[in-house]
Amino acid sequence: MSSEQIWTRTPLLQDKTIVVTGCASGIGLETSRLIKELGGDVIGVDRTKTEEYIDELYVADMSDPQMLKALVRALPDQIDGIANIAGLPPTAPAEMVLKVNFLGLRYFTENMIAKLNDGASIVNLASLAGLDWSEAIGSINEFLKIEFDGLQRFMQEHRIDNEGGRSYFFSKEALIVWTMQNRWTWRERGIRMNAISPGPVDTPILKDFIETLGERAEEDMRVMDRPGTAQDIAPVVAFVLSDMTSWLRGSNIPLDGGMSSHIFSQKHGF
Repeated sequence: MSSEQIWTRTPLLQDKTIVVTGCASGIGLETSRLIKELGGDVIGVDRTKTEEYIDELYVADMSDPQMLKALVRALPDQIDGIANIAGLPPTAPAEMVLKVNFLGLRYFTENMIAKLNDGASIVNLASLAGLDWSEAIGSINEFLKIEFDGLQRFMQEHRIDNEGGRSYFFSKEALIVWTMQNRWTWRERGIRMNAISPGPVDTPILKDFIETLGERAEEDMRVMDRPGTAQDIAPVVAFVLSDMTSWLRGSNIPLDGGMSSHIFSQKHGF
C-alpha cells in the first residue's frame, strides 16, 4: 500500500494519545473534538471540569508549578503529542498571564518529555500578538532564563504589565522564540515542537482583546473579512500533531486570515 493510500484510508490521528491543555472551551474544546473524530484519544487538562470529547480529565492550574509537578507524575506514559492551548487573555493579572501563557507551559512541556513517545509532536498555541518578537530580543533572552520565583523581579525590571496588553504580547513573543530555540532539542528521538499563531478568534476571550486594545483592535477587525473560529484553528493543530509533519521543526505558522501578511505589507510598503 502506498503512503498516499495510507493517509486517505487511515484517520489522521488513529490510535494516538494527545494531551490537550485548555480542553474545556474555545480552541482547546474544538481541538479535542477533532482529535476524537480523527481517531485519537484525548487526555484533557483544564481548571474547569468537563466531559466533552475527552477520555481522561486532569484538573490543574497551569500557573502553579507544584500542581504541574503532580500533574506530570499522574499522567500516563506513551503520549504521542501535546497541544499547549491553555492561556489567559490580556485582561487577566499580568503575572498570571506570564505564568500560564509561558512559564507554566514551558515547565509542563519540559517535564513531559520523558513521557512522550519517540516521534511525538508538541504544538504551542502562540498568537499574532507575538509577531514583533524580534523587537524584544534582550528581554526575551533574559525571560527564557528565569523560573517562577524570578518573575516579579523580571516584570519590575523590564516593566512588563498590562498596559496596552503588553503582558499578553510578551508572553506570546517569548513562546515563539522558545519554540524556535528548541527546533532540534529532542531531534534524536524524533520529537518536534512547533507553534501556531492565530489572529483574532471568535472565542469567549475575544471581547477581552477588544477591551484591552481598543482602537487598535477595532482597526484590525475592519481590515479582516471576519474573525477566525475555533473550527479554523483546530484542523491545523491536528495536522501538526500528525505524522505527516515529521520534518516540521521550530516553525511558527501564521493562521490569521492574512492579517500578518497585511501587517508586513504595510510595514515594508509592498
